[in-house]
Amino acid sequence: MEALITPLSSSTFSISHKHSYCSFSPLTTSTFLLKKPHKNASHRVQNSKYGNFLDLVPENKSEPIKFDLNRLDTSKRARLDLIVIGAGPAGLCLAERVSRYGVRVCCVDPDPLSMWPNNYGSWVDELSCLGLDDCFDKTWPMASVHVDDRKTKYLDRPYGRINRKTLKMKLLEGCVSNGVKFHKAKVWKVDHQEFESSVVCDDGTELKASLIVDASGFSSSFVEYDKPRNHGYQIAHGILAEVDEHPFDLDKMLLMDWRDSHLGNEPSLRVSNSRLPTFLYAMPFDSNLVFLEETSLVSRPVLSYKEIKLRMAARLRHMGIKVKRVIESEKCLIPMGGPLPTIPQPVMGIGGTAGLAHPSTGYMVARTLALAPILAESIVECLGSTRMIRGQPLYHRVWNGLWPLERRLTREYYTFGMETLLKLDLNGTRNFFDAFFDLNPEYWHGFLSSRLSLMELAMLSLSLFGHSSNSSRIDIVTKCPAPLAKMMGNLVVESI
Repeated sequence: MEALITPLSSSTFSISHKHSYCSFSPLTTSTFLLKKPHKNASHRVQNSKYGNFLDLVPENKSEPIKFDLNRLDTSKRARLDLIVIGAGPAGLCLAERVSRYGVRVCCVDPDPLSMWPNNYGSWVDELSCLGLDDCFDKTWPMASVHVDDRKTKYLDRPYGRINRKTLKMKLLEGCVSNGVKFHKAKVWKVDHQEFESSVVCDDGTELKASLIVDASGFSSSFVEYDKPRNHGYQIAHGILAEVDEHPFDLDKMLLMDWRDSHLGNEPSLRVSNSRLPTFLYAMPFDSNLVFLEETSLVSRPVLSYKEIKLRMAARLRHMGIKVKRVIESEKCLIPMGGPLPTIPQPVMGIGGTAGLAHPSTGYMVARTLALAPILAESIVECLGSTRMIRGQPLYHRVWNGLWPLERRLTREYYTFGMETLLKLDLNGTRNFFDAFFDLNPEYWHGFLSSRLSLMELAMLSLSLFGHSSNSSRIDIVTKCPAPLAKMMGNLVVESI
């Protein structure tokens, strides 16, 4: 899933971490294979106590983008309409869209030209409909899902890896041509008056604007909640690796591998995996270069990172994959589901800070890029008009523009999906995805892309029950009532 490789760094979605997916030059197969190893990188194979990659030093060499930004002159008290915190995909996309209409925008980020640290994957059609076809550095015509050792499903839906440098350059070019100003600093504090807000940065600069949008990521404290944040968590460990060889079909990306035969000689890992399953996600670029990621789809509390890495090491040993170089290493942690931020409130959110991560899958990048223009329209209607709608009316319009009632209701359903997945063990999870990918493609496409209506989601549920095995139906009947009751209660509250 796209967010399976979504970052945790403050510059991506405004996370402070999520990752922290490291940065490096644009990804092309030939680039990596021709690149000389870092002089400090280890090339030992299978010498670790656990085998394979755990003893290898990730190279993770980061190279900032070379680009002339419009720097904010802090010696002048420039009048701003909008301040965007964070220069990840969410922040830059929103800044670029809003600035098209003459709204004065400043983007504040600790390092606006740094490469986004983590990998992003997406269904090709999701970026194509946004005019971003040229932002893939590799696509696969099909995806595959190993349900177990006996059953594999092939998904006739192209999938691709986003070229982070291409996407960031495109967004930066749009920002610069539209006059967006950039300030290199970290925001420490946000204050509000009746019709104006201000940010205080770690360099002592104070900037004021009519609206602050937080695009700095999941860990931000600027967006407030009025309900307990009972998130589920998706955690993963990924590596871009040069290997001796691998068993993956170069014409298919591996979306999910739920097989656990690799844990046959690891009794303790097998027991824990039966209760809290993880799967392998793989992007094969050529016969010697592959991106591999072991992922816990959702857990609460979060599965330990050590457990994830040990399962991945066991899986690679079983598959005979010998890692020669770890070109990149990344850790992914995505809060999923839970309540939306307080609506409305003075700080607007986008990306992780606005609850846009898919509650059932963690997908967020493509969805954020699609919703940024919708939020931009709401902002422009207020700040780009001669009436200059500000204060509470502005906050109400922008928050409800991003989260209208229908979108809030469908999110409750996706959260119900997450709560159900939390209750499934390995066999239950396998049965669920066996039935899920047997659905009419319009249903599973729409579910993964967050574009089904509430009625379509209800029809999906009926169809899923019809396609499920008897054991899966028992799971649904015995484990779904509590999440279902919670969802129905939330739907009623949201509708009032």
